[in-house]
Amino acid sequence: MQRIFSGIQPSGVPQLGNYLGAIRNWVNLQADHECVFCLVDMHAITVWQEPAKLREHTLTQAAILLASGIDAQRHILFNQSAVSAHARLAWIFNCVARLGWLNRMTQFKDKAGKDRENHSAGLYVYPNLMAADILAYKATRVPVGEDQKQHLELTNDIAQKFNHDYGVEFFPQVEALIPPEAARVMSLRDGTKKMSKSDPSAQSRIELTDDADTIALKIRRAKTDTGVLPEDPSGLADRPEARNLVSIYAALSGKTVQQVLDLHQGQGFGPFKTALTEVVVNEIAPIALKTSQLLQDETHLVQMLHNGAQRAQAIAEPIVAEAEKLVGFVKPL
Repeated sequence: MQRIFSGIQPSGVPQLGNYLGAIRNWVNLQADHECVFCLVDMHAITVWQEPAKLREHTLTQAAILLASGIDAQRHILFNQSAVSAHARLAWIFNCVARLGWLNRMTQFKDKAGKDRENHSAGLYVYPNLMAADILAYKATRVPVGEDQKQHLELTNDIAQKFNHDYGVEFFPQVEALIPPEAARVMSLRDGTKKMSKSDPSAQSRIELTDDADTIALKIRRAKTDTGVLPEDPSGLADRPEARNLVSIYAALSGKTVQQVLDLHQGQGFGPFKTALTEVVVNEIAPIALKTSQLLQDETHLVQMLHNGAQRAQAIAEPIVAEAEKLVGFVKPL
């Protein structure tokens, strides 16, 4: 089996877009890969986090992943800061990566905007830490969305330069695993913006901790237009809110957009929202219930993450120790 590494930031409660874009794919990948799943709390603090909230979100995220179907017995689930190999290898990669490479990273430019001088150095070198996360395990596959493909290309550049600089074939090249085409889930309040766990309005998203009543209320309040559902997808082209709701229905029901329209064409959004609510509740409410049950035993969650960190460290420590030896660091005999 090839080894997969994938991480998710515990900087808020995961929402439907995270589930369809990443978490559901992780669950499916467990069948034929060796999986290392990481709550990347070190990445989270590249933007300031309230400490109690970061701890809470880390445990909630762990519970949600377990409730969604991540198997922490067969695979590894842990929080990044518990394994020092990540930080140690990241520093080496800070010294391998070139400033010109980092200057080309579009995600930093997007996040920092015109105020980049006031952002943390951590946000700037974030891609080097991401490379360390992956290569500390010599993972050969990483499931990524379009927004992270450039960082994965940088990971391969860093691996290649390290190997060249030290005359070895030590770090492997990494393959991007692009998930099966998933719905681009947009805000329930604005169909032109991605659904985000950082949006100030909780009404803009379906969180994976929402119960059935909360889901129903959010969908009922979701922004729509005054038209009816068209016969084919071309009729959704200039209707972002309608397109978003239909896409969510399709993604969760396993149908194509055309199949959803075949069922509901000519309907107004009152009946369609009722049908959509049923589809969303059937998928998300059981995850929310299981998450709530898991969070009632915090000690168990902390121990589970600790066990995962020990197993992760057993893989990463000899790899990173060898990298440090190759660099020339003096290691204990």
